[in-house]
Amino acid sequence: MSIKLLLKTPKGLERIAASRVRELFEQAEVSVTPHGFKGLVLVELPSEEGHVRDIISREVLEAEKVLQVLAECKADLKDIAETASALARQHIGPEESFAVRTTRRGTHNFTSIDVNVRVGAAVQDAIGAPVNLTYPDKILWVEIIGGKAYISVTDGREEKKKTYPGKPNVRTLLGKICVAQMPYTGPLEAVKRIGIRIGRAAQTFELRELVIAPFKPIDAETLAAFIEGVLEGVKSRLEIQRRTYAHKVKEIDVVVQDMYQFVRDRRDEPLIVTSTRGRAISELTGEIFSLFATSRRVNVLIGAREGIPTGIFRAASLVIDVAPGITIPTDHALTAIVTAIINAVMAKKASF
Repeated sequence: MSIKLLLKTPKGLERIAASRVRELFEQAEVSVTPHGFKGLVLVELPSEEGHVRDIISREVLEAEKVLQVLAECKADLKDIAETASALARQHIGPEESFAVRTTRRGTHNFTSIDVNVRVGAAVQDAIGAPVNLTYPDKILWVEIIGGKAYISVTDGREEKKKTYPGKPNVRTLLGKICVAQMPYTGPLEAVKRIGIRIGRAAQTFELRELVIAPFKPIDAETLAAFIEGVLEGVKSRLEIQRRTYAHKVKEIDVVVQDMYQFVRDRRDEPLIVTSTRGRAISELTGEIFSLFATSRRVNVLIGAREGIPTGIFRAASLVIDVAPGITIPTDHALTAIVTAIINAVMAKKASF
């Protein structure tokens, strides 16, 4: 009798993880990238080695998941479902919720989703346990490697989730923020590059709107390069978000308006000016929270090589400094300022 474990590592770190396992357990039989599938290490040890999984989890940091294989079978839907349901009877109570997580490697006549559905139904038939895909008490892992399926059961709390009950969500807050960004000026190559970074940052946050707002005449070629960069940055980040996010991603609106006219146009809305002349944001968390709590849209003005013209300060609801003593580079300013506003609001309320 032996203990078998499946280690899942970042691609390229399999040999390092395997080497560390051999250092810890001289008797271990280790298979690196089984059947040529990267990011995997199979480990087999004599059964007398106690607490193996705990030791490897603690010491082999290259292993992002350490799954003890409790059963294995042919990579066939019927066999997997039967094996998994038999395993569930031993490891999942009828009052415990569960979820099935399947990763399929190789060519098969079924998908990972097919496995999840078939196994989930088989486990429910076997023990009557409820399914909870978000916060399960137990997770049943089906790791398919070529012609074989390896099955594990772990405590649901072991899986690090992006969300958990009560975790704040800032998307509603971000949907209220309109940033008016002064365009960067300088060599055209640098102007476009900084525009790309600003566009990516604005789309990352899925802001309500990004307004490119010069406050005085600007060379047309420079403005065109900046706008081109911003739009390129928005599109590149949007493509990534649409591939990876579960929710429907909003493409931010990008418009151009003179900054003075922008301020006049929105005189009846909250206006936050960012400047090294402002008060430290840590002193204004209550005021910032109140603006967002009582308004559908909050406008945030950000400078570039030049700061926001001081005459505009008279129209501001607040003038804030997010990093007292430091002048933030233009390409990092939007990210730093929006993040600081998020933290200021969340400091007053866990979820908006």
